[in-house]
Amino acid sequence: MKKYILLSIVLGYFASMFAQHILSGKVTTQAGEPLPGATIYCYELSKGTFSDSDGNFELSNLPAGKITVQFSFVGYASQVQIVLMDENVKRIDVALHETALEAEEVVVSGGYNATQHQTAVKIDVLNLDEKRRKISPNIMETLSQVPGVNMISKGSGVAKPVIRGLSMNDILTLNNGVRIENYQYSDHHPLGVNEFGIEDVEIIKGPASLLYGSDAIGGVINFIREKPAPVGTLQGDYGLQLFSNSLGVVQNLGLKGASKDIFGGLRVGYVSHADYLQGGGDFVPNTRFNESSLKANIGHAGRMGTFELFYDHNRHNIGLVEEESAEEIDERGRKPDIFYQRLDNQMLSSRNRLYFNRYKLQINAAYQDNKLSHIGEANEYEVEMRLRTLTYETKLHFPSDLYTEYILGFQGMNQWNDNLNDRATKLLPDAVMQNYSLFGLLQRTFFSKLKVQGGIRYDYRSVSTQAVGDPAVVDLFRPALDKSYDSFSGSIGATLDLNESLLFRSNIAAAFRNPNLAELTSNGQHEERFEIGDASLRPENAYEVDASLHLHKENYTFDLAGFYNSIRDYIFLSPTGDESAGGVPIYQYRQGDAYLYGGEFAFHIHPVNLSWLHFQTDFSSVIGKQRNGDYLPFIPAHQLNAEIRAEKNEPAFLQDAFVSISTNTAFAQRNPAPNETSTSGYTIVDATIGAVLKVARVPVAWQLGVNNLFDVRYVDHLSTLKEVEYYNPGRNVVLSMKFRF
Repeated sequence: MKKYILLSIVLGYFASMFAQHILSGKVTTQAGEPLPGATIYCYELSKGTFSDSDGNFELSNLPAGKITVQFSFVGYASQVQIVLMDENVKRIDVALHETALEAEEVVVSGGYNATQHQTAVKIDVLNLDEKRRKISPNIMETLSQVPGVNMISKGSGVAKPVIRGLSMNDILTLNNGVRIENYQYSDHHPLGVNEFGIEDVEIIKGPASLLYGSDAIGGVINFIREKPAPVGTLQGDYGLQLFSNSLGVVQNLGLKGASKDIFGGLRVGYVSHADYLQGGGDFVPNTRFNESSLKANIGHAGRMGTFELFYDHNRHNIGLVEEESAEEIDERGRKPDIFYQRLDNQMLSSRNRLYFNRYKLQINAAYQDNKLSHIGEANEYEVEMRLRTLTYETKLHFPSDLYTEYILGFQGMNQWNDNLNDRATKLLPDAVMQNYSLFGLLQRTFFSKLKVQGGIRYDYRSVSTQAVGDPAVVDLFRPALDKSYDSFSGSIGATLDLNESLLFRSNIAAAFRNPNLAELTSNGQHEERFEIGDASLRPENAYEVDASLHLHKENYTFDLAGFYNSIRDYIFLSPTGDESAGGVPIYQYRQGDAYLYGGEFAFHIHPVNLSWLHFQTDFSSVIGKQRNGDYLPFIPAHQLNAEIRAEKNEPAFLQDAFVSISTNTAFAQRNPAPNETSTSGYTIVDATIGAVLKVARVPVAWQLGVNNLFDVRYVDHLSTLKEVEYYNPGRNVVLSMKFRF
């Protein structure tokens, strides 16, 4: 008898665990009118559907426990609901209201699926599918529209993010949640990700080591893949962009579909740019670049959970702008032939979410294979390296109600760096690196007004390298290295809803960054300088306090944020004042205590009774100094941006028609680092028109814009081409078209 009772209990447990849960309901306007074609999307299952002609919808095969569901319709404010699936069939009815302002987004980079207002850590979102955004030759120029975000550029082909004055290895870049490892330590290497198939970019400004470990000391940029097609649909699109300044051509083609349980997609893209024209009309030699990419994914969503597999392949050929290339190249061209770098990046990743009676287990893994080559004259390889990276993580979400979340997690990373084919220059030694970490995260909502999030993390890292060079040549010999580091980090933050329109957010965080392979072992010429590492470097440790205020009304929003970041043992490249045997300046990695402080504000309004008119402006400022009084390198100048835009849905055959004028003002940077020079300020004006029209029943989103309308001759403080006396791009007429089918 006991056996039958035990068997019944076990069968009952598994029956409840795998029981089919259904969410149904109706989407209407505030007046009760049905909204046919509204989008309903469940983030936990990467699964969506449309409402029918009466506004009704149904999502089936849902797991038990808490899920995040977004309801959206063009011209209406999106609504996000946290639904506790504690019964087999659950019904919710949603009424959306019209709005002229962009709605808040669901974010996934803060540890939980939540809206921007619900997270204890402020997360900015830039929607790359937005029809009215500025079209730029590279994705970082687009991201620099976010207050507090800038870019270090080396022409249009190489751009690296700067968040509140920190960059390179102090910023962690994620591809759909997977940390990108592709020799990101240098301003000479590209970001390694393009905008094809990317729907949103989420940006955490400030330390995020609790969730992501080392390298997130200054912030995180997460490129989020486009959502799968709604159940029962097949969708495709083709995009074309043409750039007058660099004779650029950008194309991409995507196809995706979904059945009841299976979904997948495929996207290919190609980019080609010739040498760009600086303000005044002269071309900049060897700023040419090209890129090809392939992205594919397939997944299964069911009662047990979601299983997804992604593949990304990017291949870049990017010209190197240096004195030698300027002397050799006297004609404008498109294909890099001499003095260029070739990068081949592949990533295979698996993302899985399993549900066990209100427990949620995430098991994710990724393998990256990155090859980097520097080619000099006569197609001769000077450098050839390969970095292989295996990352893996598990996160256990414990059963929770609508007010509490608990997560325990483990993350690991193994890396192998190898020099290939015994090339003349070995920038980095052959090496093996290992990282392991444990963390816990707790989030609690009090009185429905105060949301508090906090946690702690432990990391261990080891680095083992092989010797490079001949011990008899002391200046160039690099001995084998065996180092290990361990670090604790943590944070606590809170969001307080002061009323329905006003919220206050504050965080205190302790973060860290371990010295990277280049900082520990460099000893050779890299582009226009000779770099020397230091094996005795210690981890950076940052302690930041930040606070922000957000006000949102029916027709306007206002944001104000400030921060103070104190960094112990900040690592930076510093000139020694000497020259190498080859006549290039010698730089050495050093460290010292530093601090950064500053803030941002943003204001966005649609005037009452003029909902078609849009105006927004933002200002950002950061100061970075060492404790000895020297200023830090790569600190952006104060920035002031503004945009005015008019939108209309008339005449009838045009949808989302708009015209906009925007300005970007960079103030003079008079506080350069010891190895930098001051930079004058500038103002750039951009103008754009666009709309969506139907051609043979196919909707076509088109846009015609002019960047740097008045062909201003300027150089940004963060442009490394300033060293070789080249300016930023001049006037650029851009035509963009996107066909959906």
